[in-house]
Formats: sequence, C-alpha cells, structure tokens
Amino acid sequence: MIGRGLAALSRAGLRWRLAGWVAVVVLACTAVTFAAVYRGTGTQLRGQIDRELGGASASLAHALRSPHSSSPQRVAQAAARYIQGQPFKASSTLLFATVPGVGTISNRPELFGSRSPDHGETPTQQAEEDQLSAQLLSARGGYSTLLVGDLGNVRVLKRRASLPGGVSATVGAAQALAPVAHAQGDVARAFILAAILVLAAALLASYLIGTRVSRPLRRMAAVAARVDAGDLRPRIGDPGAWGQEVRVLAEAFDHMLDRLTDAFAGQRAFVADASHELRTPLTVIKGQIEVLAAQRDPSAEEVRRVERLVQGEIARMGRLVDDLLLLARSEHSQFLRLQSIDLVPYVAELWEGIVPLADRGFELGPVPAGTLRADPDRLAQALRNLLTNAIAHTEPGRGLVRLSAQQAPGGRLRFLVEDDGPGIAAAERERVFDRFNRTDSARDRASGGTGLGLAIVRAIAQAHGGGVGAGESAAGGARIELEIAGFGAAQELPTDDGAAALRAPAPAPG
Repeated sequence: MIGRGLAALSRAGLRWRLAGWVAVVVLACTAVTFAAVYRGTGTQLRGQIDRELGGASASLAHALRSPHSSSPQRVAQAAARYIQGQPFKASSTLLFATVPGVGTISNRPELFGSRSPDHGETPTQQAEEDQLSAQLLSARGGYSTLLVGDLGNVRVLKRRASLPGGVSATVGAAQALAPVAHAQGDVARAFILAAILVLAAALLASYLIGTRVSRPLRRMAAVAARVDAGDLRPRIGDPGAWGQEVRVLAEAFDHMLDRLTDAFAGQRAFVADASHELRTPLTVIKGQIEVLAAQRDPSAEEVRRVERLVQGEIARMGRLVDDLLLLARSEHSQFLRLQSIDLVPYVAELWEGIVPLADRGFELGPVPAGTLRADPDRLAQALRNLLTNAIAHTEPGRGLVRLSAQQAPGGRLRFLVEDDGPGIAAAERERVFDRFNRTDSARDRASGGTGLGLAIVRAIAQAHGGGVGAGESAAGGARIELEIAGFGAAQELPTDDGAAALRAPAPAPG
C-alpha cells in the first residue's frame, strides 16, 4: 500500500510531490515522537508506582518489627494497627500482611475474608475481588503484574519480613495500573489531534510553497515548449522575487536561448551563403555546357575553353568544400595537434615559402626567441591566409607585405601582418572575419576567393585560446593581429639574425 502510494506520488506534479513528501515526513516524525512519549509516559508512571509500592511495603515491614512482636498473634495485631491507619481509597495503595497461623490482614479486608457480595456489590464484582485475592496470595515474591478480569493490570510487590522471635510474615502492596493506561490514552488522543492539525497545516503550507517554487519552472517549461515548436523569441525575463537560485537559473536559461538564437541565425546565414556560393559555379558550369551542347559541331578551341572554365569552377567548389569542412572540424576537441615550436626558425621557414609567391616587397620584422605551444600546420595555415590576403590587396611590383611578432602579457604571442593596400573600413573591421564576408567589391568570385579565409584564421586563433583583430597599419593599409596563448620566451637574448628586420627584394619583371 505504501509502495503504491510512493509510486503514485513520484508521478504527480511538483506541488503534490512536495506536499506528499512533507506529509510523509510529518507523519514519520509524529509517529516516532508519539512512540517515544507514549512509552516514556508509561515507563515513568510504572516507575513511580514501583517506588510507591516499595516505600509502602518497607514501611509495613518496619511496623511489624516491634520488640513486642514475639508471637504470630502480636505480629498480626501490629499489622492491624498499622494498616488501619492507612485506609484504602480508590487512589491509595492496597496493603496486606499474611501471618502464618493467623491469616491475612488488609486495608481492604473484603478481598481476603468475605465470600459473599457485600456493600451492594454484584456477584460478578465479588468474583473479581476473589480472583484478585487469590492471585495476590499466590503471587511470587518481588514485583509482578497481575491481570484480573475487568480490573485490568495490577502491580504487586511482595516481600518476606523476618521478625524477632523467629516469626516470619509476608507483606505486600498493590496498585491498579489503570492510571497508566488512562495517561497513555490521553497522550494518544492529544497526539492524534495535534498530528491532524500539524498535517493539515504542513500540507497547506507545502502546497503553497510548491506552487510558488514551481511557478518559474512552469514558466520555463512553457518557454521551452515554444522554443521546441520553433519560436526562439520568448524569454524568462526578470524572475522578480523568486530567489537567487531561480534568478541564476532564469538568467542562464535566457542566455542559452540567446546563444541558440545566434547559433540558428548563424546556421541559417551560413547555409544560405554556402548555397549561394555553390550555386554560382554550378550555374556557370550548367550555362557553359548548355552553350556547348547548343552547337552542332563545336570547335576544339571552344571545347577547350569550356573545359578550362568548368575545371576552374570545379576547383573553386573543391576549395570551398574543403574550407567548410575545416571550419566544421574547428569546433571539435581534436582539431589541434599541439607541440612545442621553436619560433624563430619556424617563422623563417614559413617566410621563405611566402616570398616567391608574388611580386611584392616583403619585410620580416622582429620575432622574439622562444618556444610556442601550438599546432604548426594550423598556425601556418592561418598565417598563410593572412599573408595571401595582404598580397591580394597590394599592387604588384611595389606593394608592401610585412610580418612581425611580439610577446604579449600572460604568456601570449601576437603576430602582425601589415600591408599598404586600401585597408579595411572601421565599420567593417568586426565583420571582416565572418564567413563569406567580402569588403572589396573588386575581388569578385572570378578571382577564386571563397570568403572563408579570414573566418578560418579566427577559428584557428580561437582554438589556440586567442583571437584576431583588424586595424590600420603605419603604411596606411590593413593590419591584422593574430594572438594565441602558449608562448615561453627564451632565457637568452635572440641573435641579431633572428631579430633583425629583413626585406626581400621584389622580383624583376618577367
């Protein structure tokens, strides 16, 4: 029964679960407290009765130890004198003394002498008294509890008293335990009434508290349901007086929704841009094939022209797909393969591969000596993208492309790529690293660019725990700063060869 109740409680709402568990806890605590008080009351009253019986029997035995108690008759007389001074009442103690050869003396003599109803008692009452007297006389020494008909439990103490002159007697005292039962009954009734009131108050209070606590949760559930249906606009907003914990949860929930909104918006924009970028070469390929197919006998030169155009568009689509895959992998934990890089020879080797690519004026500025914890392939890809971007925005034969590096605080390293081209407008410096973003209208798709080069640079920088930024170079063009973590400067000063600025001469016109 309890198991089914707990199972049903686990399927109920938060308010009812809270009220139910509070009720279970209140009932359990009340039951434990009731058991302790109930047993404690009975134990305390029984102990008090035992002490009273012990004192009464000891006083009776002391009264029998008179110097004149040298015979059973004198002992009986002494017992009668003492017991007559302790008359029996409903709330008093029953005293009795049994003297061999004389009989039993008691402050309720009808229990031990009369065999017919007296004082208006019914035969049933007299039978109960006879049963009690028989059990009192046959009870063992010490404390014992007798069950007598409708009288209930009776506590008895019997002890043997050795008197002067070799006379012995048995003295005893008895009390009914009905007051103990009455007291425990009063405790039970009081606890039942108190438990009902406390349980009702606890249920009401817990239900109200559960309603208040679950209100923001129900609101969050409603917002989550709308989000699940595709509506990303609703927010929890100000939680009011719901408490610090709920406030933190609401703010985290709204922040998560903001990020989801940005992510979905970015995803939709990315898919739209990627679709547009892929649609253009596909349209070109389709158009060229249709032109070729419309000719009954195309010339070999026309076929080669269409072949060159189609191969160029296919190559561009391949680069676009590769860049998209790279950006997708940049969000994975295994995107980088970190290792220690000796910075000066690493930059020198990278620079030697860049210089022959174009007819520009190349300068390699200062590079601090030390080791860099990074992925050499990804870092080289990012720097090549920046340098290639600078080459594309400078004039052949006289344009300037410069690379340098400098140590930044916190164990970081900053690469600077500068040119003397048209630069980047201040309004575009934040968006220039977005996917498929182009700031130069002259660089159309025919140039082969995918619009993902700087986005890849930012992804690689962020994967290294850094970032990128755009500004204006001293030469008037663009300056791109790539900063990453994990740099440790060398203890020795770098050599002149490693720190000096190098300028590669521009190749002679072909």
